[in-house]
Amino acid sequence: MTDGLTVSFMTEVTARDLSAAIRNIPDFPKPGIQFKDITPVLADARLFAGSIDLLIANISPGSLDAVVGIDARGFIFAAAAAYKLGCGFVPVRKKGKLPFQTYEETYDLEYGSNTVAIHVDALKPGSRVLLVDDLLATGGTAIAAAKLLKRIGAELVGISFLIELSFLNGRDRLKGLPVRSLVIY
Repeated sequence: MTDGLTVSFMTEVTARDLSAAIRNIPDFPKPGIQFKDITPVLADARLFAGSIDLLIANISPGSLDAVVGIDARGFIFAAAAAYKLGCGFVPVRKKGKLPFQTYEETYDLEYGSNTVAIHVDALKPGSRVLLVDDLLATGGTAIAAAKLLKRIGAELVGISFLIELSFLNGRDRLKGLPVRSLVIY
């Protein structure tokens, strides 16, 4: 007998399945950009669940203190991963979005800069964390988030991305850190 709320998927999801579902939107948000639309993955329960399983593969429930998600689409994957791993979820947000005292880290963009922040008390020193985001492009946001975690004294056990745009060489900025990407373009 089922309570009607249990969801079970018999078919394992692969990175190829995820890649087939991700839409390419040319010239969005501006000409020359090939936007990777993940909404078809999110809308398909099997693919979404499978993406979480793949992002946290080889991580045992109870082995982490938190999953840290990067603003904003990283929150979707990080929160689900935290739930599945039985640990807390911590947001890294854009500057000015968190209500308490924060540590901030500024990083360069192609044209200008941006700043991300984390609450000063979001994690205890020595906390074991996984950093999750939807996309690795140039690596600026991810390295800024990793620096925030180091400042807090957290132990970064891995960084997981749904998508990596390898031609932008973001992984190079994360040298020495344990990076995993599911779909690589």
